Amino acid sequence: MLVYSSEEVIPAEVEIPSLRIIQEFGLDDAEWIRSRHEQLMLIDEKRMDVVCHGQLYQNRMTKSFNKKVKPRQFTSGQLELKKIFPHQRKAKEKFAPNWRGPYMVHRVLSGGAVILAEMDGRVSTKPINSDAIKKYYI
Repeated sequence: MLVYSSEEVIPAEVEIPSLRIIQEFGLDDAEWIRSRHEQLMLIDEKRMDVVCHGQLYQNRMTKSFNKKVKPRQFTSGQLELKKIFPHQRKAKEKFAPNWRGPYMVHRVLSGGAVILAEMDGRVSTKPINSDAIKKYYI
């Protein structure tokens, strides 16, 4: 009020009139109650529109993501290479290899996880995501 010589009105007050806005515009109580009732009746429709829009958006996102996904099948005894991640000690050198192995698939778990075994038969206790392994070709 001091800067612009008029009282500020937030956008929510314009959309849903408060007592101050009613007095300023000079609306009747009955007219304000009727308009308020109409606004409240439309809230459920707006919520349903938002829910439907969110579901459509989720469907579009999953469809576009699944286009890029390549399903992979693993069998026991299959030879694989395991990725060496940057935080591991063997990846510190500049010309160090990016893959280690070969390993044999010991067990296939649900959700794309695999338990690998070394060539001498020692089985790893930690499951590995299928994104971190690739097929070893002889």
